Amino acid sequence: MNEKLRKIINHYGVNKQLKYFQSEVFELNEAIVKRNNMGVMENVFLGIQHTMASILNIESVDPSREHIKEEIADVMVLLKQFQLYYDISTEEIKSIMKDKVARQLERMAKESKI
Repeated sequence: MNEKLRKIINHYGVNKQLKYFQSEVFELNEAIVKRNNMGVMENVFLGIQHTMASILNIESVDPSREHIKEEIADVMVLLKQFQLYYDISTEEIKSIMKDKVARQLERMAKESKI
C-alpha cells in the first residue's frame, strides 16, 4: 500500500494533493455536520431501523455513518500520503497523539474541578 501511495503523491505532487486534501476534509466535515443536524423524524427512523435489525439479527445500515466512513477513508489516504512524503514514522505520530490525548485529558480534569 505504501508504495502505491508514494506513487500517487509523487505523480501529482504535494501541492496538488494538499488542495485535494482540503476538499476531502471539507467533505468529511459536511458529512459530520449533516449527521449531527438530522431532524427528529430521521433520528426516530434510524432508531426503529436499528431496533428492527437487532430483532431480526441483521446488520443495520445507517447511510450517514456510511458516508462519514467513506469520507474518513478519503482523508486517511491523503494523510498517509503526506506521512510518507515527509518521511514521518507511525511511531512518531502515535507518540504525538498520545501526548495530545494526555494533555486534553488533563484539561478536562481541570475543567471538572472548576
